[in-house]
Amino acid sequence: MARRKFVCGNWKMHRTVGEALALVKELRDGIGDGAVQVAVAPPFTALHAVAGAIAGSGLELAAQDVHWEAQGAFTGEISAPMLADVGCRHGIVGHSERRQLFGETDETVRRKVGALLAANVLPIVCVGETLEERDEKRTLEVVERQIRGALMGVPASALAAITVAYEPVWAIGTGKTATAAQAQEVHAAIRGLLRELGGGAADSIRIQYGGSVKPENAAELMSQPDVDGALVGGASLKAKDFIAIVKGALR
Repeated sequence: MARRKFVCGNWKMHRTVGEALALVKELRDGIGDGAVQVAVAPPFTALHAVAGAIAGSGLELAAQDVHWEAQGAFTGEISAPMLADVGCRHGIVGHSERRQLFGETDETVRRKVGALLAANVLPIVCVGETLEERDEKRTLEVVERQIRGALMGVPASALAAITVAYEPVWAIGTGKTATAAQAQEVHAAIRGLLRELGGGAADSIRIQYGGSVKPENAAELMSQPDVDGALVGGASLKAKDFIAIVKGALR
C-alpha cells in the first residue's frame, strides 16, 4: 500500500529561540504543498515559540524526548501531557544518543511509548545497531530486540499511530550512510516483525531511515519500497538542505 512519506528534522541541542524561529520561517516558505509529512524537533526551550510560528502551515512539531510519568518529582524532565499542551504532534524516543549517553533502555522506551500514546502524541521509536554489532552480523537481532521491547504491550490497534526510525548508530554524525540496499534489507525485516506484532497494521506504519541523511542520498534511500521517510539530524539545521531532502522524498 502507498504510505505518505514522513520526514522529521531532529535539531538535537542546537538553536536558541530566535535562531529556531528564523529557521522555521525559511522552512515554511520552502517546504511545499504537503505531499510529504514534515515535522521539526527543536530543543524544549523553543517548542512553544516554534509551535506558534508553524501554526497554519504544513509543518508539524515534535519533541526530542519525554518522561514516562504524567507528573511528579522528576527535576529537569518533561511529560507527555506537557508536550501535547504546547502543540507537539510527535515525540522521539529511544534515540541512540539517549541510549548511549543517558542510559535509555528498551524498558524505558516502552514506558515512554505508552506515555505518548496516552497523551495522543505520536511516538517515533528509534532503533539501530552499533558498528560492532553490525560487524558481528547481529543487526537484525538487535533491531528485533529493540522493537519488541519498545512495543511490548501496545495493542495492535494502536500500532498504526507509531513511526519506527531505523538509525544505524555507526552512521549517525559520522558521514557514513547505509547503502539503499542495506537500509531496505533492515526496513523489510522490521516490516515483517511489525506484521507479526500487528497484522495488517504493519502495512500502514512508516519506517524512517536516519543516519547521515543528506540531499545527495535522500532520494535514493527513500525510493526503497520499505523506506517511508527520514529522521534527519545535522542536515535539518540548514533550511536549504532540509528542504532538498523533503523534495527528495517525492522522486
